[in-house]
Amino acid sequence: MLFLALLVSMGLALSIIESFIPVPFIIPGAKLGLSNIVILITLVLFGFKEALIVGILKSIAFVLSTGSVSSLIYSLLGSVFSCLIMYFVYKYFSNIFSLIGVSIFGAVAHNVSQVAVASLIMNNFKVFSYLPPLLPVSLLTGYFVGLSSIYINKNLEKNLKKIGINRD
Repeated sequence: MLFLALLVSMGLALSIIESFIPVPFIIPGAKLGLSNIVILITLVLFGFKEALIVGILKSIAFVLSTGSVSSLIYSLLGSVFSCLIMYFVYKYFSNIFSLIGVSIFGAVAHNVSQVAVASLIMNNFKVFSYLPPLLPVSLLTGYFVGLSSIYINKNLEKNLKKIGINRD
């Protein structure tokens, strides 16, 4: 439980840092998704339930720390849907996709869910026209998050074994 609290804190810290980074994309609202590294690592090391808990708590903590209440529904549903898709791909297709592929699926799922939420809130399906330019950004950010997760996961797993923490 303590380790999950640390993961939530790291995800929150990355989200806050990321909110200060100007992203040079033409697409407004596009982010790097740095906190998704923490969620993907949690999924690999501890499992779906824990990754979902970390994603949800990180979203709530981010809203509480920034005061951006309007982003809560987008963040929560994005995290939940992304976690579901990443879990499905990781569990059933990890023989085909590396963590990079799992991350790309998660990034795409996150963006699709956020556009769907925006469409429902605005009661306007034209918001989905925002999705085609957003998907290539998902590929790039998902690739970066997946690549980072592979490196961090290898080192974290090795160090957890050294200190006697068994992830099973």
